[in-house]
Amino acid sequence: MSDTNQIPAGDHIVEKETKDTNPDPRHQKRIRLMQALFSHSFNQETDLIDDEQQIYNKTISSLENIDPLIAKHAPERPLSEINQVDLAILRLVIFETQSTKIPVKVAINEAVELAKEFGTESSPRFVNGVLGQILSQTTAK
Repeated sequence: MSDTNQIPAGDHIVEKETKDTNPDPRHQKRIRLMQALFSHSFNQETDLIDDEQQIYNKTISSLENIDPLIAKHAPERPLSEINQVDLAILRLVIFETQSTKIPVKVAINEAVELAKEFGTESSPRFVNGVLGQILSQTTAK
């Protein structure tokens, strides 16, 4: 099966051919939210449905709490140097774990899958490492 997805590429969205795209509506929703957060990095407007727009707005409002967590747990990469796709994935999943009861392992797995699908070759490892540190500390409290 071959589907076309829109993906972030530099400062714009492009179409990407994918095979065996995950049909799970939650995964598709996370893709749309990740793309919207990516677009936010370039001050572009988003086109989301109501509940997605609410999650997006709440995530953006929470960046003042989320970004310091990322910076603390990725000291070798200042926020300005983190790949914007990776940053969007991290922001989304951190917000999701703070605002819902998603199990930590599920959240990390979903983030790694998004990183594999949309990030660079090093994205899955980076996203996994940063989220592993952040989420292990928040669940240990």
